[in-house]
Formats: sequence, C-alpha cells, structure tokens
Amino acid sequence: MKKLLLAGKVILGAGLIIIFLNSCKNETKQEDPKEVAEDINEAKFDTIADKEDDSEFLVDQAEINLAEIEIGKLAQTKGTNAEVKKFGKMLVDEHTKAASEVSALAKTKNFTLPTSLTEEGQEEYKKLNEKSGADFDKKFADMMVSGHEKAIEKLRKAAEDATDADIKLWATNSIAGLTAHLEHAKLLKQNLDKK
Repeated sequence: MKKLLLAGKVILGAGLIIIFLNSCKNETKQEDPKEVAEDINEAKFDTIADKEDDSEFLVDQAEINLAEIEIGKLAQTKGTNAEVKKFGKMLVDEHTKAASEVSALAKTKNFTLPTSLTEEGQEEYKKLNEKSGADFDKKFADMMVSGHEKAIEKLRKAAEDATDADIKLWATNSIAGLTAHLEHAKLLKQNLDKK
C-alpha cells in the first residue's frame, strides 16, 4: 500500500512539473499595439476591403505620430545642438496635433488605433537613445530625413488611393506640413554633417 501511495505521489509530482513547464513555455508575449489595432480593424471590416486599406493607413499614421512625439521628447533632453532641441520640440507639438486629428478621424470611421509605441517605434527610440553628443544629433537628423520621406510617401499614396473622402482629404492636406518638416530635417542634417 505504501509503495502504491509513493508511486501515486511520484506520478502526481511529475504531472505537476510537466504542467508547470508547459505553462511557462506557453507564456504569452505582449502583442505589438499596431498588430492588435490592425487585427481588430480586419475583424470589423472583413467584408469591406476598401475600409481595411483606409484603416491600415490611419494605423500607420498613429504609429508615426507616437514615435515622432517620443523621439522629439528625447531630442529635447539629449540633443546637444540647439537646432536639434528646437526640431524636437516642433516634432512633439506638430505630431501631437496630428495624432489628435488622426484619432478623431479614426473614431468617426470606427477604426481602432495603437495607443502606445509599437515594437518598431521602441526599437528606433532605443537605437537613438544609445547615442550621445554629436553622434546623437547626427543620428537624430538622419532618422528625421528618412522617417519623413517614408511618411510623405504613405500620405501621397493615401491621397491618391484612399476610398474614404475624409481620409483622402486629410492625407492630401497633411503632405505640405510633412514636406516642410522634411526640408527642415535635410537642412539640419546638412549643417550637422559639416561639423
């Protein structure tokens, strides 16, 4: 009888260890906010492909705004060049305004947007934060040029291809502002590269 009880305890103990190990192995990783928003929107608009494209555009815009705001704050604290700090402040101000517009537009269309920095945004922030001094300033300027070029490309595509008239209009009206940011970023980069 004692052997039977002992065998039962050993089997039960082994079973608990296996369950514990499996639960540790299946621990869920926090999902990227952008992917969560896109999944929710896809589920809402499964049958309407046009709305899905428009929702993806607004999700991208929200992602860009969130990243630019955080990077702008970082530039204000870590930048050594006065123009870098000034550009950082402008980023925070302008992209906070844009984020509010995108959020309001998404709400009227029943689209879900990411509300925190995405994995890609966190990675970009981390790369920049690792730099200091003049290296930080130059990396910041490089990021601003390439980031604004990509953002303008997305705006132009939406200005042409968006099926929703409000989204098309917002994209069209936003191109000039981001183009001004890009020109400012190019000038900043040019001046920093001379140093």
